[in-house]
Amino acid sequence: MNKIGFIGLGVMGYPMAGHLSNEFRDICIFNRSQEKVTKWLNQYSGKAFDTPEELSSQCNVIALCVGRDEDVREMMSGKKGILNSVSPGTIIIDHTTTSATLSKEMNELACQKGVIFLDAPISGGQAGAESGQLSVMAVSYTHLRAHETEADL
Repeated sequence: MNKIGFIGLGVMGYPMAGHLSNEFRDICIFNRSQEKVTKWLNQYSGKAFDTPEELSSQCNVIALCVGRDEDVREMMSGKKGILNSVSPGTIIIDHTTTSATLSKEMNELACQKGVIFLDAPISGGQAGAESGQLSVMAVSYTHLRAHETEADL
């Protein structure tokens, strides 16, 4: 299974998911607002899912681009969240600008499932998302923690 999932079709996520669809075809998408899903599917190729949990059961790379810490927490570990059905080895990339505390919390939960979590906020605004010209700043707390542990020896 080599399938990409994208959660969050807002101002930034809508065009980002579109670029992925143009490149990889038939990506999996989820958005809380059904009207954005319908609009996106009329413009791009992909498959919509009713919950993040359903999407994550079909994808081994999942990107999130939602609004706030609470939204990320709901998408990741909520009642129908990603972590309920994700497979070990899956890569989750969170493009949401959130607190470091939340990123570390989500990383811990992901690690318990054997999943790689990347905190990867983006810069470039709506115009950058639409043109495909974004900067991504990514970190994996898992790898940082492993490095710190080695340094402490």
